Amino acid sequence: MLASKGTFTALVTALALAAPAGALASWQIDGRGFGHGVGMSQYGAYGYAKHGAGYEQILEHYYSHTKLGGAGGGGGPQLAKAGGKVRVLLGSGGSRIGFRGASSACGQRLDPKRHYEFVASGGGVRLQGSGIKRGACGAEGIASADLEIDRFGRFRGSLVAHADGGGLLAINALGIDAYVKGVVPNEMPSSWPQEALRAQAVAARSYALTTSRGAVFDQYSDTRSQVYRGRAAETPATNRAVNATAGQVVTYRGKTATTYYFSTSGGETEDARFGFGGAAVPYLKSVKDPYDDASPVHSWKVSLSDDQIESKLGGLFEGKLRRIEVIDTGVSPRIVRAKVIGSAGSSTVSGSTLQARLGLRSTWARFTHR
Repeated sequence: MLASKGTFTALVTALALAAPAGALASWQIDGRGFGHGVGMSQYGAYGYAKHGAGYEQILEHYYSHTKLGGAGGGGGPQLAKAGGKVRVLLGSGGSRIGFRGASSACGQRLDPKRHYEFVASGGGVRLQGSGIKRGACGAEGIASADLEIDRFGRFRGSLVAHADGGGLLAINALGIDAYVKGVVPNEMPSSWPQEALRAQAVAARSYALTTSRGAVFDQYSDTRSQVYRGRAAETPATNRAVNATAGQVVTYRGKTATTYYFSTSGGETEDARFGFGGAAVPYLKSVKDPYDDASPVHSWKVSLSDDQIESKLGGLFEGKLRRIEVIDTGVSPRIVRAKVIGSAGSSTVSGSTLQARLGLRSTWARFTHR
C-alpha cells in the first residue's frame, strides 16, 4: 500500500517496545493502535465478525458510502496492459532463476518434471536445461504452469524472468483471485471468522486492482504493497473466503476504491488527508471502531529514560528535552503536528516524524515527563 500497512505479520514483531532493563524511565508514552489508521482496521473487522456482522457490512462501515461491485467496473487499468494478470515482484533472481513444474517457456514445450533455468545473457534472457535447442527468449522469459521457483517457493500462474541491468527480476504473473489467495493468509490469521476473512479478501483484491508500481510489475510481495507468499501460504479457510467473494471489489461511484487497511485502530480510524497528509478521499473517512479492543495493542505504553528519548529525538530540540506538546490532531486523536520543546530551543514536527523517530506503533500517542 501507499503507506506501510499494519499487517498482522508486522504486529507480531512489534510487541516489545520498552525501556531496557536498568534504564531509569522518566518518560511515559501512552498510545493506541498499530498502523496508519486509514481504511479498514483488521482487528476491528475481526470484532465486527465476532459480533455477527457480514463482510458486506464490515466493508461498508470502514469505506464510507461504498458498495460491492464486480472487478470489471472501473478498476485495474494496469491489468489490461499486463494481459489481465497481476505482476508481483518476488525479488532479484541474480543472474539465473531455476524452476520446475512448467509445461512451456519461450515458445518451447517443457517437461514439468524437469528443472530448467532462465539465465541473464547479453542484456536478455536465455532458457537452459535438458533438451533445450534454441534458448533465446528476448528481454523476458516466461514459464507457465504451477511452478516451484528456486529460492522463492510455489506459485500459481507464470514466472516472468525480466532482464534488468545484467541480472534478472523474478516476477509472478497470475490472475487476480489467484493472487489474493496468496495474500489473505499473510495479512490476516486464517483462524479468524470467515466474514472477516471475506472482508480482507475483497479489500486485498480492490487494493491490487487500483495500484501499480510501474511498467515492469504491479505489486511488491511485501508490506510496500501487500504481503504475498504464493501457493505455499494458502489455507483452506482463506481460499474459501476468496472463492466466496470471487471478483468482488469495493466501489465508489462506479469505480473500484483503493482500500487501504491496517492492523489496529485503538477505537477510531482516521481520514486519509490526515493519515497520509494528502487530499481528502470521500470513502476514507474517520469512523468509530467499537470492536477493535481484541487487539493486544488496542492501547499500549512505552517507557524511556531521558537519555533514550533525547538520543532518538536528537536535532529536534536544543538543550534538555522538556516536553512534547501536541498542536494538531486529525479527526481522531492521532498527532498531525507536535512541538518538541527543549530548554534552549524547540521545533515543530509531524506526527509521522515522532512515530518514526521513537519507533511507535502509531501516531496516536501522548507524552508524560515524570
